[in-house]
Amino acid sequence: MTQDLSSSALPLPPTGAWIGLIAGNGRFPIIFAENARKLGFRVSAVAHRGETSPELEQVVDRMHWVRIGQFGKVIQALKRDGVEQAVMLGGMKKTHLFSGVRPDFRAMTFFAKLKSWKDDQILRAIADDLEGEGITIRESTFGFSNLVVPEGTLTRREASRKEREDVAYGWRIAKNVGRMDIGQCVVVKDRVIVAVEAVEGTDETIRRGARLARRGAVVVKCCKPQQDLRFDLPAVGPRTIDVMDEAKASVLALEAHKTIMLDREETLAKAHRAGIVVIGIPG
Repeated sequence: MTQDLSSSALPLPPTGAWIGLIAGNGRFPIIFAENARKLGFRVSAVAHRGETSPELEQVVDRMHWVRIGQFGKVIQALKRDGVEQAVMLGGMKKTHLFSGVRPDFRAMTFFAKLKSWKDDQILRAIADDLEGEGITIRESTFGFSNLVVPEGTLTRREASRKEREDVAYGWRIAKNVGRMDIGQCVVVKDRVIVAVEAVEGTDETIRRGARLARRGAVVVKCCKPQQDLRFDLPAVGPRTIDVMDEAKASVLALEAHKTIMLDREETLAKAHRAGIVVIGIPG
């Protein structure tokens, strides 16, 4: 059911523990909500206009819509439902931060206290703010050990020697890029970095790299060295493979144990058909 934040609080159900879901874009919030309800949780979702899929509404118990930057309303919604633990899932287009933010008083106070505008530090500060209100932020893999990418080759085709060299080179660069809090993904061809992820996101990074590499590009996506595992873990899914297939990229290298693969069967089936290698690299 959808609840407008201007309406009166709805009574809580007599049984069932609540889990809060602060949702960005993509399918991860939907998959999480479906799984959480199977585990017996009631899901209170805070969705962001212009980012979160309306489909989420079909798989949660409460849905609260807010605009980016309305921190006070996020806290109000979760506390109204008696939420004591929550997860922060799904991406947020950074370009929307330049045009779609509608900060409330709580947000303006929060931003005024920030000492850094790096992604990880902002997210940690948000988590600290929520925990100060009695809402514990759980790891983004909460209840989802089966979604974490394992080590090794996950597809039938193995990477060639040349592709493995590109993976190793791209890995070192991606970790350094992550250390500077720029992005989580690089595209490599013949040990040349042809694209680095910034605000545009992974899909656009792959497309941009492919325009330069033409064919056979290697995509490396890994955690930032300073990554807080409660949020913003690297995530891939069927759409990632679709973009790589369209771009004629050949390898997707992911950090094992710290990357989430959504819809794994579909993702790997598409990779098989496209001849794309998917490999989990130990961090």
